[in-house]
Amino acid sequence: MTQTPTAHTPAQEQARAQLTVPAQHPMVTVLGSGDSLLRVIERAFPAADIHVRGNEISAVGDPQDVALISRVFDEMMLVLRTGQPMTEDAVERSIAMLKASENGTSDGPETPAEVLTQNILSSRGRTIRPKTLNQKRYVDAIDKHTIVFGIGPAGTGKTYLAMAKAVQALQSKQVNRIILTRPAVEAGERLGFLPGTLYEKIDPYLRPLYDALHDMLDPDSIPRLMAAGTIEVAPLAYMRGRTLNDAFIILDEAQNTSPEQMKMFLTRLGFDSKIVITGDVTQVDLPNGTKSGLRQVQEILEGVEDVHFSRLSSHDVVRHKLVGRIVDAYELYDSKHGTENGTHKGGRGRTGAKAPKGK
Repeated sequence: MTQTPTAHTPAQEQARAQLTVPAQHPMVTVLGSGDSLLRVIERAFPAADIHVRGNEISAVGDPQDVALISRVFDEMMLVLRTGQPMTEDAVERSIAMLKASENGTSDGPETPAEVLTQNILSSRGRTIRPKTLNQKRYVDAIDKHTIVFGIGPAGTGKTYLAMAKAVQALQSKQVNRIILTRPAVEAGERLGFLPGTLYEKIDPYLRPLYDALHDMLDPDSIPRLMAAGTIEVAPLAYMRGRTLNDAFIILDEAQNTSPEQMKMFLTRLGFDSKIVITGDVTQVDLPNGTKSGLRQVQEILEGVEDVHFSRLSSHDVVRHKLVGRIVDAYELYDSKHGTENGTHKGGRGRTGAKAPKGK
């Protein structure tokens, strides 16, 4: 992509940029179907005029806006050169990253193209990649550190990205097995009322981990790998007394561990192993008076060598846009009313429900 020199008009304090899209890139890949990507950029810079003629794109407006628009298209072209398509969500996130960099609120030198083109795992015809700057840093931290905590709200990809890194490590023979675990804690429902055996009662807690595995591996191979012990999915209580060597270990929903359980789990670490612990400290389902081990461990291990805390926010939510707004709305409500997750701090986790008398 080439750009003509920016011309300034003193009377209007406007700038103009002319961008040429190389012939090898069809304009629909740059503008989107029905100009959907172009509309995203126009909404982000409402004061600028953006026009397209053939493979020429021109932008006129405030010099700062025009410079950012040029950078957006440049970053898009870098992504497209890798063969990866651009989406409306990717364009929105690219614009947000560039604006943060321009305003001095970004805390790193990474560019949108560097974030969006980092491949973690290719499986079943698709590639898993980070979608935000914090997600990229989380993934990079998993490569660099032995123990990584991924802390953030629902939908930020904490568990999914950790699972992708685990599968990548197994396929590249960095580890011999994957161990996935969760505490079996009820989110307002009573486990004892579920029908079936103990394993059938526990299965709903572990189902999200199975679902992620099915996204990343051939479903037919999963039972074989589990039967061989190469992949183990088990409740946290099953970790007690073990030493886990040559393994990639993921503890999910760690906000529902007690301090004693968290210490027990961390001390399972063996040689040539890696631990990733994920959780959302705003969604604790522990009984009244029980402190979350995930909250406490941040005070204990912050600053310890080879232990890293990656913190994600509502800006890193990659589910429906409304999920990020819901997270922000709850945080605003809590700050105004002195509550946690919309309930009084003496209440119980998500639901605020109290344990039945006599239980």
